[in-house]
Amino acid sequence: MTAPAVLAAAPDVSAIAPLAAARADFPGLVTADSQPWHYLDTGATAQKPQAVIDATVRAMGADYATVHRGVYGRSAAMTQAYEAARRRVATFIGGRENEVEFTRGATEAINLVAQSWGAANLKAGDRILLSLLEHHSNIVPWQLLRGATGVQIDVCPLTQDGQIDLDAAEAMLTPAHKLVAFAHISNVLGSALDAPRAAALAHGVGAKLLLDGCQAVPRTPVDVAALGCDFYAFSGHKLYGPTGIGVLWAKADILAAMPPWQGGGAMIDRVTFAETTFAPPPARFEAGTPAIIETIGLAAAIDYVSALGLPAIHAHEAALVRTLRDELRRMHSVTLYGPDDGAGIVSFVLDGVHPHDLGTILDEENVAIRAGHHCAQPLMDHLGVSATARASFGLYNNESDIAALLRGIDRTRRIFG
Repeated sequence: MTAPAVLAAAPDVSAIAPLAAARADFPGLVTADSQPWHYLDTGATAQKPQAVIDATVRAMGADYATVHRGVYGRSAAMTQAYEAARRRVATFIGGRENEVEFTRGATEAINLVAQSWGAANLKAGDRILLSLLEHHSNIVPWQLLRGATGVQIDVCPLTQDGQIDLDAAEAMLTPAHKLVAFAHISNVLGSALDAPRAAALAHGVGAKLLLDGCQAVPRTPVDVAALGCDFYAFSGHKLYGPTGIGVLWAKADILAAMPPWQGGGAMIDRVTFAETTFAPPPARFEAGTPAIIETIGLAAAIDYVSALGLPAIHAHEAALVRTLRDELRRMHSVTLYGPDDGAGIVSFVLDGVHPHDLGTILDEENVAIRAGHHCAQPLMDHLGVSATARASFGLYNNESDIAALLRGIDRTRRIFG
């Protein structure tokens, strides 16, 4: 099955040339004894380029001050930088500044939607549609809401090659469905959702569409208007930025109608002991002192990947996925999961070897992969395994990382006979 049209078409290979030098921008890609570290766990968290490190250090040091409160010059400058970061995020995903909420990560962003929009709009008898491949962060918040409101959860199956089956979704959706919440790209299979079709199906029955974009924003251009979604969530640390910062994008009219989730400073209009009135979005959902340093770092990360070009990053990672899948397929003792054109991610199982054992041996070879259920236990149950090995690529990876991984797999096969 070919990739949905929502993923960028691969550019000419000459457009990828700047990525060859990008590896040098990442100081974390060497071991303590200055050997290459073959980092293949970007799907969990990305390494940080020096430009992001420098931006966060500068924000923490010479430029540091609070935001939105001080009348002194440095506070005003930091406030401008903080709000400029919000505009940068909005431009990056095709939204508007007043539609961007800063959170601690995608997990908090989805919980915000569940506990604010969900608690205000969903009731017993309403239904939510998820899919079999969702990350726990796009399952558990809805289960908590189910416990509080009585809303029901339905689960959309997958196609044979690991795509969310939108034909099945179309048959399942009813006017009782008020929300569809899908991963834009699977964190286990790399399979990409045809988001515009999912939006059309959801809106056809009067439901909203939430997309978990954690694996999409680092590796393909995202335009929320073109996707047609109502909510979009992603984390900064998978986008080569700091931890502790994420984004919830939502349509302005939806945000304006949502009640506050957390109370405290910054999100208020006026407080008395009799009552409190609240600020409009985005301030309404950003209680307390925000993650100032992390937000500046996120903007620097967006600048970095934008300069390299997301279409080039996508094409580069797609080429690495094809190469690795071809090499693993030749081994005959490997089971591969997901589509051949998975976006930046290859999950597999080596026959007779638990993924944790493989990961341990690979670590001895300076190769880092993820081994486990990847916070997607329902998908593991569907695949009939307790865990997989996952190699996930970043813009800094190249064929030397694949070669090191294959050498480590060969060594593992010899050890286990």
